[in-house]
Formats: sequence, structure tokens, C-alpha cells
Amino acid sequence: MTSSNEIVTGERADLLQTLAKHRGFLRHTVQGLTDEQAAKRTTVSELCLGGLIKHVADTERGWMRFAVGGAEAMESEPADWVNGFRMVDGETLAGLLANYEAVASHTDELVLTLPDLDASHPLPVAPWFEPGASWSVRRVLLHVIAETSQHAGHADILRESIDGAKTMG
Repeated sequence: MTSSNEIVTGERADLLQTLAKHRGFLRHTVQGLTDEQAAKRTTVSELCLGGLIKHVADTERGWMRFAVGGAEAMESEPADWVNGFRMVDGETLAGLLANYEAVASHTDELVLTLPDLDASHPLPVAPWFEPGASWSVRRVLLHVIAETSQHAGHADILRESIDGAKTMG
């Protein structure tokens, strides 16, 4: 087991650095925005920048529950499919970012301390998962990286439509 005080190298360092890079791209898309701008829908979809931050945090939290305790743990908190991609009354961009930071810190600690990245759990039953398939902690982390990266791209488009700002370029 690795202590969070030790220097991390190898695969775990690569996973942490890649997560940090793509989280940074996502966070960059909301820099300098007001709550109203972060809640603004700029396309025909329900997506808004604050909602994307919320969704990515909720998704990462759920997958980390899966990494530790399997499908039952992942499904222990119901998903809010109606409000999961938008900011609702009382939510602020600062609050959503603080929640995302807490989720990211928890994930990073798990990457550092879980004893075996090869540990696997059967996936939840869902039409988008291969029946009977299992994912290792490593596969879950790669999925979280892919989700974060994909949504950072969505966020870049939404931000550009608000004020022309781009994450890269």
C-alpha cells in the first residue's frame, strides 16, 4: 500500500497526472464566469457549464464507489437524471467546483492507497454494459479519464458560445 506522503511513480503517477490534466481542462472552461453564465444553456441540449461540472463530479464519485465496493455500492446513491446536467436553484459555480475538488481529492487518495488496481467487480446491469462483464479499478480510472476528457470538450464548446473563450487556442 502506498502512503500519500510518499513520492508516487509509475502507473499510479501516470493515472494521477492524466486525471489532473483533464480535470484542469474542464475547470479552465469555467474560469471567470458568473453563476448565471455557468447555468446558461447555449445549445438545444440541457447542458450548461455548471451542470457539466456537477455531472463529472457525480460520475467520478459513483465510479469510485464501484471501484471500492462494486455495483451495489455504485448504485447506493440514486442518479438525478433530470437535474444532473444543469444548475438548480441554490447551486453556485463555486459550490459545484468545491464539490468537484472534494471528489477529485477522494479519487486521488484511492489511486494512492488501493492495494490492487487489478481488483475487479461485475458491472451493474445496464443496456450499455456487456452482460456479465467486470471492470478492474484500472479500467474504472481509465473510464473516468475518458469521461472527464469528453466532457471537457463539451464544456469548451459551451464556453466558446458564451463569450468566445477557448480552453486551447
